[in-house]
Amino acid sequence: MRTVIWDLGGTLLDTYPVVDRALAGAVQEGRGGGPVTDADLHAVAVLTRVSSGHAITTLAQRHGIPQEDLRAAYEATKETWRHDPPPVTEGAREVMGAVHAAGGLNLVATHRDRESASELLEQVGLRVDDLVCAPDGFPRKPDPAMVVELLTRHRLRPALVLAVGDRPADVAAAETAGVRGILLQTPGVELEAPGAERITSLRELVGLVEAPS
Repeated sequence: MRTVIWDLGGTLLDTYPVVDRALAGAVQEGRGGGPVTDADLHAVAVLTRVSSGHAITTLAQRHGIPQEDLRAAYEATKETWRHDPPPVTEGAREVMGAVHAAGGLNLVATHRDRESASELLEQVGLRVDDLVCAPDGFPRKPDPAMVVELLTRHRLRPALVLAVGDRPADVAAAETAGVRGILLQTPGVELEAPGAERITSLRELVGLVEAPS
């Protein structure tokens, strides 16, 4: 059996299209306006896959735009999700169902605050077995504290757990905790994660979570 520790935004939920467009739009507005191009979106995507904070800092320096303007655009996306939540990532429901069918747990370790994370999961109808949030007092990934907490809380053997995330920090946190980390990579967006096991679709996990213990 396999238990999976999931990241939330960008992994279980397809949050990037809205975030990338919001930040690219803020850059264009700060530069005097104009349409957002595919090249603009790709340039932002390379940064947001490291972290939203990294994207905001880098874009502000690169284009001479106040960080506050970019942060406001980012925070505005969260407000839209209150009535129009991001879609569930393709394949997520299938894999989560396979995990439960195999007797495993679907756990979440996220940087998002508990209220927001719980609300999003409820809105899209995803049932998870437990949720650990950095604002509850845990350091952010790549620190392994959230992963270790879930392992300890559920008395899990690291060898029977997978951790899936969309950023190198997710994989680093998992591997430090002795868990097999898998990086969900956006096609066309290269990430610096030497040696990381990579997938481009969550459906690639089905065979792993169904594997016998």
